[in-house]
Amino acid sequence: MFDLEKLKQTGSYLGRAARMMVGMPDYGTYVRHMQENHPDKPFMSYEEFFRNRIDARYGGGSASPVRCC
Repeated sequence: MFDLEKLKQTGSYLGRAARMMVGMPDYGTYVRHMQENHPDKPFMSYEEFFRNRIDARYGGGSASPVRCC
C-alpha cells in the first residue's frame, strides 16, 4: 500500500543527498547533531556555519587557495 510517512522520509533523505552533492550545507542537521551529541557546547550561527562549510569546501583561509583557473 501507500505509506505517506515512508514517502516523506525518502523525500527528506533524497533532498539531503542532493544538497550534499551540490555542496549546500544542511544547518538543521548540524544543529540537531550539536544538541544531541554536544549539548554542553555552543553551536555556530547559520552565517558562521555557512562560512565554515564554504571555507572547508573551497579552501578559504588557507595560504594557497584552490583555484580552477
